[in-house]
Amino acid sequence: MNNTVYIGWDSREPIAADACEYSIRHTTEEPVNVNMLKLRELRKKGVYTRGEDKLGSTEFTFTRFLVPYLNNYKGWAVFCDCDFLWLDDIDKLLAQRDDKYAVMVAKHEYNVKEGTKMDGKAQLPYPRKNWSSMILWNCGHPSNQQLIPELVNKETGQFLHRFSWLKDSEIGEVSHEWNWLVNWYHEPQDGKPKVLHYTEGGPWFKNYEDCEYADLWVDTANKTGKEWSPL
Repeated sequence: MNNTVYIGWDSREPIAADACEYSIRHTTEEPVNVNMLKLRELRKKGVYTRGEDKLGSTEFTFTRFLVPYLNNYKGWAVFCDCDFLWLDDIDKLLAQRDDKYAVMVAKHEYNVKEGTKMDGKAQLPYPRKNWSSMILWNCGHPSNQQLIPELVNKETGQFLHRFSWLKDSEIGEVSHEWNWLVNWYHEPQDGKPKVLHYTEGGPWFKNYEDCEYADLWVDTANKTGKEWSPL
């Protein structure tokens, strides 16, 4: 299986995406086709035309919903935020795909309070929060063919991040261990992480250098060969 992955990329924290890609490639023996969702490139191609989103915490707040289009509405693909660190084989996640679903996600019950996260960006509570941070996309599902660039460029964040173009029955579920919210889930009572998600901020930010599982991320970032220092 030639696995296809799209990673959300943000010009303010490229080392996060580099570490994420490294962790994907070094936890699987299967070929992986990794694509970085770079806002500037998508704008240059005319695929992404939205104005600046002042409420968006990342440059890929909306671009993740272009994945079915970018994948030519064929096959399956995985999207994940850049602040992910893969500890287990992505092929095991893709093995769970079920064609009856348009997407498959970890259905967190993540009820945060308003405040700040990462580099001072707003932490906003909303239904189905973090469901869209890792999406197993069935790109060829008929319902996902609604996600043409024109729709992604005009619809609200509320509509897209709540998967409002889908019926609830079209949203499948994978274990939260594949989208382990650091500092929200805890071992051993919540299981054991397969993919870490530093959703509130990772070790590449000065205020989060000592967060849980920081040592795993730092070790991976150093192995990428890229120079970096906490932002």
